[in-house]
Amino acid sequence: MLSTLQSFGHVLHSLIFFFTFHSLLLFIIPNFKSIIIIIINIRPFYFQLSPVNGFATSYFGGRHEVKLLFIVLCVFPGLLVFIILLEIMASNHLELLQEPSIDTDKLSYEIFSILESNFLFGYDDPKLWKPVDTGVQSMKNQRGKICILSIDGGGMRSILAGKALAYLENALKVKSGNPDARIADYFDVAAGTGVGGVFTAMLFGSRNDNRPIFKAEDTWKFLVENGNRFYRQKSGSGLLKRILRTGNGNGVKENTLGFETVMKEAFTVNGNGKSLTLRNTLKPVLIPCYDLSSSAPFLFSRADALESESFDFRLWEVCRATSALPGLFEPVSMKSVDGKTKCVAVDGGLAMSNPTAAAITHVLHNKHEFPFVRGVEDLLVVSLGSGGVLDEYNKVKGWKGKEWALPMARISGDSSADMVDHAVSLAFGQCRTTNYVRIQANGSSMKRCGVNIDSDCSPENIKLLTGIADEMLTQKNVESVLFEGKQIGEQTNFEKLDWFAGELVLEHQRRSCRIAPTVAFKQPS
Repeated sequence: MLSTLQSFGHVLHSLIFFFTFHSLLLFIIPNFKSIIIIIINIRPFYFQLSPVNGFATSYFGGRHEVKLLFIVLCVFPGLLVFIILLEIMASNHLELLQEPSIDTDKLSYEIFSILESNFLFGYDDPKLWKPVDTGVQSMKNQRGKICILSIDGGGMRSILAGKALAYLENALKVKSGNPDARIADYFDVAAGTGVGGVFTAMLFGSRNDNRPIFKAEDTWKFLVENGNRFYRQKSGSGLLKRILRTGNGNGVKENTLGFETVMKEAFTVNGNGKSLTLRNTLKPVLIPCYDLSSSAPFLFSRADALESESFDFRLWEVCRATSALPGLFEPVSMKSVDGKTKCVAVDGGLAMSNPTAAAITHVLHNKHEFPFVRGVEDLLVVSLGSGGVLDEYNKVKGWKGKEWALPMARISGDSSADMVDHAVSLAFGQCRTTNYVRIQANGSSMKRCGVNIDSDCSPENIKLLTGIADEMLTQKNVESVLFEGKQIGEQTNFEKLDWFAGELVLEHQRRSCRIAPTVAFKQPS
């Protein structure tokens, strides 16, 4: 449509200019002699018309000469002015018809295109979501992309995210040709909630400020091997069973002590017993909790920890805080390394079960470490979910208040994670298919899960979850689409992770060719 209007404008402009110029030639050629005489005698003619000189008649006695004079003095200059104005108006009009500059007015153009497509013509044009070709740039002048990893919370369900991490790290090894490749080598920022926060600390925490403590394969195995130490199985009958079920026994305290012990073992320096802190992470990490003392979310951040010891916390306490789900674990009262900042923390999933938006916001507003980021087109984001549990009516219709307690926390977290996924997907707009990947098990896989799946560390539940995780990777990827909710994509989650690993390796290689650094990480002093 745009090219048609431009072509029509050019043709119309050419025709007007041709006929105007042709008419002038037809007039000038037969009257050329008279026009020359008029031009030569213009000054005497003015004098003879002047009342001062007393002349009442024209030097040119005939009407034909007067008519020629009028044409020469008025019509001919007027046509020239008209042609000039026509040229200016035509050029301005064609500029208005042209597409907005991708660099200067891309956002307005994208918004208008989406609204026009949806409300006027129906939202069914797949080309709208294809990435915009901004032209080939010199490798040295490209800004590069910031690589972000986000991991949802989910208790034992986080086995799904751990399996996806293991596959992604293995793909990085294959595509880079480096058998020692780690997740931390290719991501610039990592955010995790709950057990996802524990995974983040495992993959980016370091005892020697050089290499991470754990491999990606260790994440889900860590949960399988240690889950029974902090998700205690409730057994017994009669009075004992009722006490444990209502929370009046020592189940919560035992879970808390077990979890603290496991976290201290994982994030303590061997030999001297010194606890690792946020400063001992290799890259920027973001791990949320909910602070009861301020009634607001609290985000543990490596960047803040490097700025001041007042925001540096021990990693085992950070993991303890982000996983402190009420009903399973006690709240944690914690202090920063210097004791100046205090926090009474409960589960981060109550604040942000899906921390993707927090990670993106951190990058876009952190010009010290990410100086050249302009928008979401400069990001590469992978978000790992833990699957959404489906509850059937016949199973829940007889539940009382105590049965709803833990499922309500799970439902709230799952719905919040889904809303964040949808919002982030829309925020990426045309870059959605090239810059943002969400890995999540579809509902059909989770139908077999029990009510207490998040805290059930029985061999049966572990076997079920590992099977669902393997099945999730073979499923078609599910994407959020503007005004249409979810849709099943063409690629499987395996293929998506393979493709994303390739993008990470390519970005890693390109950074050695660029003039300006893509990131400028602060280092511990």
